[in-house]
Amino acid sequence: MQLDNDAQTLLARIAASGIPPYEALSAVAARGFYDAGRPYLAADPQPVAEVREVSAPGPRGPIGLRYYRPASAAKRLPILVYLHGGGWVLGNLNSVDPVCRALANGSQHIVVSVDYRLAPEHPFPAGLDDAYAALCWVAGQAVALGGDPDHIAVGGDSAGGNFSAVACLRARDERGPRIAYQLLIYPATDFQMKSESQRAFADGYLLTRANQQWFHRHYLGGFKNLTDWRLSPAHAADFSALPPAFVLTAEFDPLRDEGEDYAFKLVRAGVPVSVWRIPGQIHGFVTMGRVIPAAHVAIDAMAVALRLAATGAHDATAAGE
Repeated sequence: MQLDNDAQTLLARIAASGIPPYEALSAVAARGFYDAGRPYLAADPQPVAEVREVSAPGPRGPIGLRYYRPASAAKRLPILVYLHGGGWVLGNLNSVDPVCRALANGSQHIVVSVDYRLAPEHPFPAGLDDAYAALCWVAGQAVALGGDPDHIAVGGDSAGGNFSAVACLRARDERGPRIAYQLLIYPATDFQMKSESQRAFADGYLLTRANQQWFHRHYLGGFKNLTDWRLSPAHAADFSALPPAFVLTAEFDPLRDEGEDYAFKLVRAGVPVSVWRIPGQIHGFVTMGRVIPAAHVAIDAMAVALRLAATGAHDATAAGE
């Protein structure tokens, strides 16, 4: 397949802009560039019935959350706990606000977005611990939040997809909250970076190998075991009894193969999985709906998957394109 025209235009504009790559910047400076670019990339935020800031108790203090409720006559709605991307270093509640609103409306889920701690100030496993603590709190407060405690999903993009996969493993092994569904959007699942897509798309497709190494250094903070399942869920010992999953990947993404390989591990363990590789697309496109219209198609598909999952109907396939 060919690179999508909209993605190609975006890459050309970034190349011409002179914006330095993340690996040439401090984490603070990189956050400034990342946040400044959001208004030019993100779709317009959809109105929802209710948005409010809440917080959950965390291992090192309160964790900021943003609550979205769609218009619905239902007394209790299923809940999606959403974990933003950004390489464990970038991102916040605002960076995924349009995505969370669209998912809330499209899926008829309450969406709770999590503002976990970022590296390098808070290296592994700080952000993961916050993500899991927030998930546990939301599950425990589901009824008070107007949600259905039997239908708690967790999902996120990139680093947030990594956290979501790990949270499901952790909830299973630690007898934590029962997770009904996992939504993994081009997830990072293997810190070893040895796949064919890592080699094929190492440079020139937005997320580069050098970017990833920079993110990893900040997040790891000196931690050396790259096959620890809390970093690399692809190296977990057991994939059985995990929640049904929707795994979305992008064709020109270095993370493509590890996301799909993770989906196949779930399938082989008997977990219902839907996999969709978006042709022609690059890493991060789902949050770029203003300049890449395919983002809206992907969000609509994920919303349908969440809605079906809440009714117990899982459209499970081994793979798809």
